[in-house]
Amino acid sequence: MVSLYPDVVRRLAGTRVLVRRDAPILGKVALVSGGGSGHEPLHFGYVGKGVLDAAVMGEVFTSPPPDQIYSAIREVDGRSGVLLVVKNYAGDLMNFKIAEEWASRDGIEIVKVVVRDDVALAPMQIRRGVAGTILVHKIAGAKAESRAQLQQVQELAERVILNVRSMAVALTSCTIPSVGKPVFTLAEDEIEFGTGIHGEPGVSRTRMVTADETGETLLHCILDDMNLKNGDEVVMMTNGMGCTPLMELYIVSRRVLQLLAELGIRVFKSMVGNFVTSLDTAGVSITVLRVDDEMKEMLLAPDTTAGFPKLV
Repeated sequence: MVSLYPDVVRRLAGTRVLVRRDAPILGKVALVSGGGSGHEPLHFGYVGKGVLDAAVMGEVFTSPPPDQIYSAIREVDGRSGVLLVVKNYAGDLMNFKIAEEWASRDGIEIVKVVVRDDVALAPMQIRRGVAGTILVHKIAGAKAESRAQLQQVQELAERVILNVRSMAVALTSCTIPSVGKPVFTLAEDEIEFGTGIHGEPGVSRTRMVTADETGETLLHCILDDMNLKNGDEVVMMTNGMGCTPLMELYIVSRRVLQLLAELGIRVFKSMVGNFVTSLDTAGVSITVLRVDDEMKEMLLAPDTTAGFPKLV
């Protein structure tokens, strides 16, 4: 990443931390996120102007250690506070909390938000943070770039979290390099709904269905949880899990957009691509974010990241 985008990011020596080339920026709230590797372009692909100030990368599917998170916080603190964006996994919660406490003892003003957008799990408190995480990154990052106060950035991030939902389906499991075999196995005519981004098995297994039927099932799971109304405006994201042809993502997206139109739900922007992956998983996730005017403005704000799509 540093070799490819030297004008955007730099590596903190001796760590797996990528930071904005121009960090720290005095007078700007800094955003720090991170987690295990294997989900590229999450997290380091979203470092840059308008999104994250730092991404802390762990081993594959393993939370980064507290000392590296702490180093990232200290490196990007611009004396206006730091917002941690954490996905709802035990290891991430624990390690980011330790780093948060260390930074607080240094006098750094620091708060965190926890992303939990996966509707495959209930109740909300145990839901995993999945593809919706990047929408939190982008909207909160743009708000910070506008020189908003820490509380304002945190409040907007929390509002995104309350209004974003995701659901995934897998045709194959991923193979973790250190294990050398799939986490779970499916027959050639089976698919699994509700899978996680670490190869976690889903909540239901069915026979293979068409791309249109897959999109319908994913969207209905989301809509059942969101209580969207006729006239609501949303962002719709179709996310590849790492090993799904873009053609298939577009086919699924077409049906999801048709269904939203039939329900009178307006689509502000659509995103299709590989944004939060799971190594070599063949699968797709759908994310829906109910947007307001402030969220829309932040989504359209410029950024210099390698991973976030340019919305026009």
